[in-house]
Amino acid sequence: MQCHYCDADAAVAVEKDGLKVGLCRTHLRERLRELADDDALAGLQDELDIDRS
Repeated sequence: MQCHYCDADAAVAVEKDGLKVGLCRTHLRERLRELADDDALAGLQDELDIDRS
C-alpha cells in the first residue's frame, strides 16, 4: 500500500467503515505530532485502548 500523502510505501495502514488509508513513517510521525498538539491523541489512546504503563 502507498502513503496517502506521498509515493512512499505505507508503514501503517488503518481501516474504518471500509475505507483504508496508509501512511509512511514520515507522515505518520507528522500526524502524531499534530494530534499530540491538539489533545486528540488522548482520545485516540482511549479509543484504541492503549496502555502506556
